[in-house]
Amino acid sequence: MTTTGADRATALAGPWWWSRWRSAVLDAGLAAVSALECGAEGIPFARDAGVPASAGIVFGVLAGSVLLLRRKWPIAVVLVSIAITPAQMGFLMGIVGLYTLAAAEVPRRIIVALSGMTFLGTLIVTFVRVRQSMARGDLTMGDWFVPFAALATSLGLTAPPVLLGLYVGARRRLMESLRERADSLERELQLLAERAEERAEWARGEERTRIAREMHDVVAHRVSLMVVHAAALQAVARKDPEKAVRNAALVGDMGRQALTELREMLGVLRSGDGGRGRAASVAVPSVPSVPLAAVGAAAAAAASRVAEEEGPHLSELEELVGQSAAAGMVVDLSVEGDVRSYAVAVEQTAYRVVQEALTNVHKHAAGAKTHVRLAHRVAEIAMQVENEPPPEPASAGSAGLPSGGNGLVGMRERVTGLGGVFVSGPTDAGGFRVSAVIPAV
Repeated sequence: MTTTGADRATALAGPWWWSRWRSAVLDAGLAAVSALECGAEGIPFARDAGVPASAGIVFGVLAGSVLLLRRKWPIAVVLVSIAITPAQMGFLMGIVGLYTLAAAEVPRRIIVALSGMTFLGTLIVTFVRVRQSMARGDLTMGDWFVPFAALATSLGLTAPPVLLGLYVGARRRLMESLRERADSLERELQLLAERAEERAEWARGEERTRIAREMHDVVAHRVSLMVVHAAALQAVARKDPEKAVRNAALVGDMGRQALTELREMLGVLRSGDGGRGRAASVAVPSVPSVPLAAVGAAAAAAASRVAEEEGPHLSELEELVGQSAAAGMVVDLSVEGDVRSYAVAVEQTAYRVVQEALTNVHKHAAGAKTHVRLAHRVAEIAMQVENEPPPEPASAGSAGLPSGGNGLVGMRERVTGLGGVFVSGPTDAGGFRVSAVIPAV
């Protein structure tokens, strides 16, 4: 796009004050031509001044060589050209000096002042020389020609270089401004790309977390009930074959339900053209046709489809409590307030909180009586799952259920993500309580 950083530093590699070698060669060539011109014009100047011709030549060469400094000190070059105007030398130096001065970054009042001095000096010298030529008979024009020649010459040597220099300087400043703006835009684009990459990484992490949370909620509860029923089946297999058959049927039902929910979740994640495209953008981030910002949409879409299309609802809460009761838990459900429907995310979060709390009772307090309370309020929905101490301390781990320590963390993330409040901890009686309040909107 533009030359920035090290590339621009490499481009500015000329000698001394020149930015490029080409500029140095150009100025050296102009200074050489100016020195030759002033040296040649020094001969008639020395004759008119009554000094040796060699002195005039040396003076002219030194004066003309000042043009070499036009980029470093343009004001000095113009002042020297004004100083040698009475000697009728330095025409090239005056023209190039005025052009450089007008194009340089100097105040406009200085440009106007020095241009006016050059114009006035050239006007006076030309007027005197033309009048002298007419007096000697070298020119036979009328008296009108003297002011006309002086004015035309001074304008011709002053106005074009000044106007051209002002145009080139304005164009150069415009190009520099556009280059700086392009550099700024390039830096902003790089910053936006970095931020987009950070957002994409955050979105991928959020997607993994939400999918892991859904998988945990689906699998943990079903498998916990299966383990509980399997332990009961092992205990009564010989004593009560009929009960063993019922427990075996329950284990089979739980397993089929768990597999069904897993298939539905994986199907939602894999279905849809948009899902496949977004999944490809996450799995293969190097594909240039997919922007990084699409990864955030992929995360939200995948997790939303998992939650909203196949997630549970509060209407299934009685069935959930019944499954725990069938597994041997003494559990009672109480509902307060007018039952109504809520947003999908609110109902799913409330259901998952109760589900995970019951799963924790199966894991850590098997056989404990549990109370599930659900309250429908004006602007919120509240739920509480509290279990009493288990009848036998050793029975807490009798089923051999492992614990990953993610249940309470997942519940807290769900509730706080909707702007709710989540509290959990042991009770004074030795049990455990999980409470959550979620805004209805």
